Amino acid sequence: MKSLSEVKIAVIGLGYVGLPLAVEFGKKYPTIGFDIDDNRINELVQGNDITREVEAEDLETSTRLSFTSDGGDIGDCNVYIVTVPTPINEHRQPDLTPLIEASETIGQVLKRGDVVIYESTVYPGATEDDCAPILERVSGLKFNEDYFCGYSPERINPGDKEHRVTNILKVTSGSTPKAADFVDELYRSIITAGTHKTSSIKVAEACKVIENTQRDLNIALVNELAIIFNKLEIDTEEVLEAAGTKWNFLPFRPGLVGGHCIGVDPYYLTHKSEAVGYFPDVILAGRRINANMGAYVAGQLVRKMIKERIHVAGSRILIMGLAFKENCPDTRNSKVVDIVGELNRFGAEIDVFDPWVSATEVEGEHKLSLVKEPSTGTYDAIVLAVAHDQFREMGTIMIRTFGKSEHVLYDLKYILPAASSDLRL
Repeated sequence: MKSLSEVKIAVIGLGYVGLPLAVEFGKKYPTIGFDIDDNRINELVQGNDITREVEAEDLETSTRLSFTSDGGDIGDCNVYIVTVPTPINEHRQPDLTPLIEASETIGQVLKRGDVVIYESTVYPGATEDDCAPILERVSGLKFNEDYFCGYSPERINPGDKEHRVTNILKVTSGSTPKAADFVDELYRSIITAGTHKTSSIKVAEACKVIENTQRDLNIALVNELAIIFNKLEIDTEEVLEAAGTKWNFLPFRPGLVGGHCIGVDPYYLTHKSEAVGYFPDVILAGRRINANMGAYVAGQLVRKMIKERIHVAGSRILIMGLAFKENCPDTRNSKVVDIVGELNRFGAEIDVFDPWVSATEVEGEHKLSLVKEPSTGTYDAIVLAVAHDQFREMGTIMIRTFGKSEHVLYDLKYILPAASSDLRL
């Protein structure tokens, strides 16, 4: 392993996690940002980040950072940091394909003394049991003799301008004590919030996967409470506000659980758990509740429309927001898509409006078309599905102008005052 003064870094994967990390390292060390997407590289070279996580001036101040889509260009690096997606497949099983391909790319240029650090969310054991053997096979080098590994789980929160790479405490680990010290020292050199070094890579992997599993379960609990309270005709938000007056009540709210973390990571843990012979009842129960919330929301809206004598079949419904969270262009695993699909099955015509997301990406990924601006006096129902700032600023009066004289307004995100909407989760 090199000293920090000799470090040259390659960041593999320039999405929501990799790009901000590469920018910070590029302020201090020679750094190459690598991505297989040529269009992504061209945009970054021009100073444009479509994820909106990094501004043009941030790219300009990262004076030692360059970009490439050519694997040969990272051959003289000695630290490789993997920040590729780790999705699930249609059977809700871990899909390690991006991780495997990234490891094969690195293996082709790996040299003695190099360190490979993984940040992608995985199940405990993936780095040493799945990735290290690929590096070994492709490179012909010996793990923990010729090259070393580390794991430092990403903690990026897309759209959050307050919690950034440098001010979020970083968990670190390494495949040997010396490697762990090196990984910790490397991150500590750019992370102002400090680091927390664990005793093993498996501990760091487990730490990451339970962070989002815990949030998933807490949201599942309040989603189930919302379902119960709706049947009892009690306002869920009012109940939660009252309970929140106790000092140790956790402030979770019901809603859709999508994105590339909370709605995915628990499946990595349950996969590994089942592989060692334990069926995780509680985690999977929470997942089932959250995975079905899109259908539940659609059902709520349909029942309300019927109650108001609005025909659902042939109705026009406006969905405001498609991103998986507010003020973010990311639509990966967005559960708003589930609402759209369910309402389509009832025969409704759906318009989706979201000024944050790319119409081209939505068309390719979700086979949905966006409206540039909703028409006034057009819709039988309006669903406020994502709490973008633009929607908050519109207010009740403007949002209701999109509806017909008789329509249902469903405020899924508590954007409006309670009395201003017809339906809330």
